[in-house]
Amino acid sequence: MTLRILHVEDDEDIREIAKLSLEMTGEFELMQCASGPEAIAAAPGYAPDLLLMDVMMPGMSGEQLLAELRKLPGFADTPAIFMTARAQPTEVKALRDQGALEVIVKPFDPLSLATQIQDILAAAPA
Repeated sequence: MTLRILHVEDDEDIREIAKLSLEMTGEFELMQCASGPEAIAAAPGYAPDLLLMDVMMPGMSGEQLLAELRKLPGFADTPAIFMTARAQPTEVKALRDQGALEVIVKPFDPLSLATQIQDILAAAPA
């Protein structure tokens, strides 16, 4: 089964690296958005299995985006993973407390990104 990921990242280079590293496995289908408002508009029609979001984005942070997506029908329990360079233990805990399954630290390893995501999902409570 292919996992549908909504990936929200304002940096075009990071979007491209993530796309290549996830799609080459054949296990993921990606829709990528460059901003929170773009993701809010696209999410209902895409119905992702996973939200993969940057934290620091102009206009709307990843935390704000997750809060807005949670208000949409069908998104209350969609698993979310944040990607950020801000990975102090208190920051990671705060993101988890807001409903993230996990936090992937940037810069991430493109060769292990797919495995990281699979491991996070496998460890998540059912």
